[in-house]
Amino acid sequence: MKLTGAEIFVECLKREGVKTLFALPGGVVLKIFDVLYQQKGLDVILTRHEQGAGHMAEGYAKATGRPGVALVTSGPGMSNVVTALVDAYMDSVPLVCFSGQVSTNMIGNDAFQEADNIGLSRPCTKYNFLVKDVNDLAVTIKEAFYIATTGRPGPVLVDIPKDVSMNKADFTYPGSVSIRGYNPTYEGNKWQIKQAAEAIAKAKKPILYIGGGVVFSGASEEVRELAEMCQIPVDMTLMALGAFPGEHPLSMGMMGMHGTYWANMAVHYSDLVIAVGSRFDDRVTGKVSEFCPHAKIIHIDIDPTSIKKNIHVDIPIVGDCKRVLRELIQVLKATVNGDQKDLRKPWWNQIHEWQRAHPLTYDQDSNGPIKPQHAIKRLYELTKDRAPIVSTDVGQHQMWSAQYFKLSSPRRWLTSGGLGTMGFGFPAAMGAQAAFPDKLVLCVAGDGSVQMNMQEMATAVVHKLPVKVIVINNRFHGMVRQWQDLFYEGRYSSSDLSTTPDFVKLAEAYGAVGLRAKKVSDLDTVIKEAIATDGPVIVDVPVYPYENCYPMIPAGGCNHEMILADSPELKKKMEANGKVTPEDKDTVLTA
Repeated sequence: MKLTGAEIFVECLKREGVKTLFALPGGVVLKIFDVLYQQKGLDVILTRHEQGAGHMAEGYAKATGRPGVALVTSGPGMSNVVTALVDAYMDSVPLVCFSGQVSTNMIGNDAFQEADNIGLSRPCTKYNFLVKDVNDLAVTIKEAFYIATTGRPGPVLVDIPKDVSMNKADFTYPGSVSIRGYNPTYEGNKWQIKQAAEAIAKAKKPILYIGGGVVFSGASEEVRELAEMCQIPVDMTLMALGAFPGEHPLSMGMMGMHGTYWANMAVHYSDLVIAVGSRFDDRVTGKVSEFCPHAKIIHIDIDPTSIKKNIHVDIPIVGDCKRVLRELIQVLKATVNGDQKDLRKPWWNQIHEWQRAHPLTYDQDSNGPIKPQHAIKRLYELTKDRAPIVSTDVGQHQMWSAQYFKLSSPRRWLTSGGLGTMGFGFPAAMGAQAAFPDKLVLCVAGDGSVQMNMQEMATAVVHKLPVKVIVINNRFHGMVRQWQDLFYEGRYSSSDLSTTPDFVKLAEAYGAVGLRAKKVSDLDTVIKEAIATDGPVIVDVPVYPYENCYPMIPAGGCNHEMILADSPELKKKMEANGKVTPEDKDTVLTA
């Protein structure tokens, strides 16, 4: 029996085990949506913007480990989803995006709502396809899912012209895929693994530097076993949070531009860096020429192009993190002589000294305005027993969340790392909530970021996705304002958001619940009420607007050269400019 391209599309998704599709219709994909309307077993979540659809698919993928799937129309539908594709590409998120296209005979004629979807997506996808014949559709979809989920994961685009979705063909779905020229390496080189084991056994000041690849490969248990066996401190990148338990005694927390003091000092003064599933991003390395000046570097990654791209590596190992670490652990068990704890005791004494010298701190006056760190810390303390999935937008609140949420397991932390996409957090949280309807899903957002995809609250209400959005409302693009104070003499050029809307009323306008914590004593009650509420909630938390996020490595600075607090000179300058008023200091700020 012959099926239309639209019917083949739906059958292929079901064969791939897809349960949820994030989508927005348009003219050239109406045939596909008509078939979706008549089928059962595939949940279609209608988003209000294509960027929202892409980020929801990302959130779904990050929380489940399965590919997220989005469907958009041609022209503006495709161009709107590009931001999500770039975001997924930089953060190695398995995502399959289907775009509609004008009929094949109209391609290149500037037809209505035509765009060069292949050209648009080429720089920001792992691979892309234009299907010109309905007979090729099934095998193309099979290849798309295979490419998106194997090797270093990433987004793949499949562009489907209108006539391809309407034409008919015999349907057969391939059981497997073999693509010439695409053969990811999963097993590490045994000689290099042996060299790595010998270096680890001898190192007196080693550090494990783990990235998002640990999460995607499912290597958390192997990292923990290696760290405990050899008593190695573990630094995590922003993307790796939760890959190693945050409250584990070997955990150093997050490293990098806003990482903990001791995490950054440890990596700078180490004699061996074991980088696993990381890409030596500039937010982590700081000044490249002075990164880890005393250390030999081991780099384990499935993507050979990431090795030696930014930093010289002494022992490169191409392969899947989980498989390489398993073999490395076995070699180490035969290599390590004596108790590693004794060998590394002076190193740990030094680390503990750094921790005591500069812990994460903030001053919260019970009668003063809410400090953003306090709001996030209380959110963590009041929800950690529920093991929530935590999504963030981008900015100061993102860094404070990374500092104060100590996640115990992977796939509970959703954030935009490489691209730093404002507007990511809320739709990503909805994607995770769609995957896990019974889990508590939190979105920590800024008043600037949350407005970039605020329209998706309608999607949350209609599809009953009970995400709890906590808006850290400082009436600024906070990180921009911080840089302007530190490096641009306090000139707040286009960073003032004092005309922020009333988020409580905005939530109610969408049919959601809006709450507000006006003072410190309100926080616990409001957070508990939000958690107990069925359905989506926005919690507006007006906070002290001039709080800066520390520690901070200035752009281009070295990891051991951190700004740890506002200088007295900076405080005086802000007061002299009228940026900090007695009202800001002494009274509760309300929206």
